[in-house]
Amino acid sequence: MTKEKKKNGIAGENFEFKKYFNYTTIVKNIPFILFLSTLAICYIYNGHYSDNLTRKIVKSEKNVKELQFEFKTLKSEVIFRSKESELLKVVEPIGLKELKAPPMLLGDTGTEINKN
Repeated sequence: MTKEKKKNGIAGENFEFKKYFNYTTIVKNIPFILFLSTLAICYIYNGHYSDNLTRKIVKSEKNVKELQFEFKTLKSEVIFRSKESELLKVVEPIGLKELKAPPMLLGDTGTEINKN
């Protein structure tokens, strides 16, 4: 009975590994094995590539947000400094002052001057 159990193997079927895994079968299936290996390598590469791409995207998004904050800060500072009152404070040490009277227009005595 022990020989019968060994022959029948799993679930009463004749299952011999030597029949399926011998030298000629392996040699015949080398192209398929190489194809599967190539697919596995491509799958692993694709996973690493997508992880790196995700990291780069997150890093770029952070950089863009920082640049947006910097732009808004600089823009508000420029708008603040371009006000007339702030400009007067800046140019006062140089000796420039605000005009109290309107400027005089010079021209020929015989021609009319447009004040546009």
